[in-house]
Amino acid sequence: MKILFQGDSITDSNRDYDDIHDLGDGYAHYAAGFISEKYPECTFEFVNQGINGNKTEDLLNRVQSDLVDIQPDIVSIMIGINDVWYYSEDREWLSNEVFEERYRTILENIRQKTKAHIMILEPYLMPAEDKLFFRDDLYGKVQIIRKLAYEYADVLVPTEGLIYSSILGVEEQKFIGDGVHPTDFVARVIGKYYCEYISMIIDKII
Repeated sequence: MKILFQGDSITDSNRDYDDIHDLGDGYAHYAAGFISEKYPECTFEFVNQGINGNKTEDLLNRVQSDLVDIQPDIVSIMIGINDVWYYSEDREWLSNEVFEERYRTILENIRQKTKAHIMILEPYLMPAEDKLFFRDDLYGKVQIIRKLAYEYADVLVPTEGLIYSSILGVEEQKFIGDGVHPTDFVARVIGKYYCEYISMIIDKII
């Protein structure tokens, strides 16, 4: 069973670009470990094609080579925070309409050109003071992602809520980081819930 991790730097997480099976040191690494442990009788091929700095525009531009051509059984996508971050420096926000069009086209490519099951992970934001002004724009884009997930996805992962439910009583330095990129603690949390949510798809396939 081929599982493809797709997204931006949160998925990339220092992976080796010359080895598509190198998962980096982030949530993809942890998720693969949890999945393999949960399903010892299954043979999995894990592929990480997350790329640092990617926005929906970038993922759309490489959807054929880095997604369709791979023909995964399951593809997970976490994308969107850079559509907020990159445009925020000049406060010229990317419109929700353009964001939706790009994300929808990515999902249409998957639906029309592959047989992959789709799992969408919502982008999230940790409470770092210098990133809090992202929240309103990010929240609007998360609403779009939820709408698209209803139309296209098999599973939707409410990433931020799951993280926040896991940090109660935890020291801030273990989870805040720069507000966007996950600390090792947060990466492990995402990986744990990734396994839990993708199991809903795996159980149907096997």
